[in-house]
Amino acid sequence: MRTLLIIHVIGAAVGLVAGATALASAKGARLHRRSGKIFVAAMLTMSTSAIVLAVFRTQPLNVVAGLLTAYLVATALTTVRPRSAAMRRLDIGLMLGALVAGVVAIGLATGGEPGSRIPFLMFGLAGVLGSIGDLKTLRAGRLTRVPKIARHLWRMCLALWIATASFFLGPRARVEAVLPDVLVRTPLLIIPVLAVLAVMFYSLWRTKRGPRAQPAAV
Repeated sequence: MRTLLIIHVIGAAVGLVAGATALASAKGARLHRRSGKIFVAAMLTMSTSAIVLAVFRTQPLNVVAGLLTAYLVATALTTVRPRSAAMRRLDIGLMLGALVAGVVAIGLATGGEPGSRIPFLMFGLAGVLGSIGDLKTLRAGRLTRVPKIARHLWRMCLALWIATASFFLGPRARVEAVLPDVLVRTPLLIIPVLAVLAVMFYSLWRTKRGPRAQPAAV
C-alpha cells in the first residue's frame, strides 16, 4: 500500500503542475498540448491509485471521487479526439459509468455521515449532469468548435479543481508531509483552489464570446 500511496502522491503532484502549465499556456500551442498530455496521464494515475487505496481502506467517498475524476479527464480527452466507432463506444461506456457512480453517490449522500453528505452530493451531481451532457453530445454526433472547447475546458478544469482542493484542503497530515508548517496552517491554502475556478469561468466566458476568442484552456 505504501508504494501505491507514493504513486498516488507523485501522480497528484505532476498533475497539479501540468494542469497549471496547461492553463497558463496558449490553447493549441505545443506547450499546451504537451502539458495537457502529461496532465491526463498523471490524473488517471492518481485516480486509479486513489480508487484502489480507497477500496482496501473502505473509503466510499474516495472511490466515488476517484471514479468521477477519471471520468472527467477521460471525457475531456475524447471530446477533442477524432470521432470513430471505437471512440463512440468508449463515450457510451463512460457515460453509463458516470451515471451509475452519480446515482450511487447521491444515494450515499442521503444516508451517509453528515460530514460526507455534501461531497457525495457534489460528486453525484457531477456524474449525473455529466452523463446527461454526454447523451446530448452523442445525439449531436459532432460538436462545433465552441461547444467542443467548452466541454473539453470545463471537464479538465473541474478535474484539476478536485485534485487541487483535495491536496490543499484535504487531510492535514497529507499536506504537512509536503508543505512547510507556515503554509499548512494558513487560510491562504484556499487561494489555489479558488484560482482554478476563476480561470475556468473566465476561460469559458472567453470561449463563448465567439470563434475569435482564444481562452487559456486545459
